[in-house]
Amino acid sequence: MAAKYSLVHMTDPTCPPDLLIYIAAEIGYDCVGLRTIPTRLAGDAASGGMAAMKATTSGIEAFDVAHDPGMLRAIKRAAAETGVVINDTENARIFDGCDVRIYERDLEVAAELGLHHVLTNIWTDDKPFRLEQFCLLAELAAGYELTVNVEFVTWAGVKNLQDAKELLLASGADNVGIVVDALHCHRSRVDFSEFEGLPQTWFNYMHLSDIEREIPEDRETLLYNGRDERLYVGDGAIDLRALVSKMPNAVRGLEVPSVSKVKAIGAVAHARASLRKAKAYFGD
Repeated sequence: MAAKYSLVHMTDPTCPPDLLIYIAAEIGYDCVGLRTIPTRLAGDAASGGMAAMKATTSGIEAFDVAHDPGMLRAIKRAAAETGVVINDTENARIFDGCDVRIYERDLEVAAELGLHHVLTNIWTDDKPFRLEQFCLLAELAAGYELTVNVEFVTWAGVKNLQDAKELLLASGADNVGIVVDALHCHRSRVDFSEFEGLPQTWFNYMHLSDIEREIPEDRETLLYNGRDERLYVGDGAIDLRALVSKMPNAVRGLEVPSVSKVKAIGAVAHARASLRKAKAYFGD
C-alpha cells in the first residue's frame, strides 16, 4: 500500500486552514492535519474562544473554527473542491484544572468536517487527574466516532512513549492512539525496541521532521526547535526509516515548522520542499 502524506498545519501555523488545503492539493499531498482547537479555559464556550490560553507556536493560537461559521464553510468548500482528506485536527490539551467537556463543540465540528482523529497532549504531572480527563475526552470523542491520539512531548507531562503507553492501557478505551512525533521521539530518548508488542491500531498517523543528533538540555532550546525550527526529513540525524518501519500503516504527517525557511522561500515552497525531501528519503 502506497504511503499517504499529510501536510501538518504546524509547518506554517499562520496559514488559514482552507488555504492550507488548497496548497496541499496543489503540491500533491494526500491529506492535511489542521489546527482548529484552541486551548480552552472555563467560559470559552460563551466567549467564542476569546479566553484561549496562548500556549502554542510563537504565541500563534489555533484557528477557532467551532466559533467561526464562515471559516467552517470555507474549509468544507476547500475539501470538496480539491478532494484532499482532512485526516486529523489538534489540539484538545489536558492541563491542570481543565475540564475537557469544554472541547465538545470542537469535537462536533471535527466530525462535521469528516475527519476521524483528534490530537491531545498532556500538560499536567497529576496522573489520576490526567487519566480522568483523558478517559472523559475519549468517551466524548466516541460519541462522534473520533479517536483521541496522545502526542508525547519532551517538555510535557506525558513526555515519552512509555508515559503514553501507560495512559492508554490505564484508560481501557478502544478509540485511542499515540501520535509519534519524530523530534520528540528522538529527544525523549525513546528506544525503538519500545514499540515491540504495541498494537498497530494505536498508530493512526505520525509527525515527521528531522533534527541534529545532539539533544539540548535547556527547555528554551527544546521549545525553539520544536515550535519554530526543524529540519526537512533526511537533513538531520534521526533514523526515520527505522522509526516508520515500526508504524508502517500510519499516515506520514510532515510537520516541519521553520520560521527561517518560510521567510526565505515562502510558505508554499517550504511545504513543497517538505514533501519532496520526504519522498526522496523514503524512495516514494
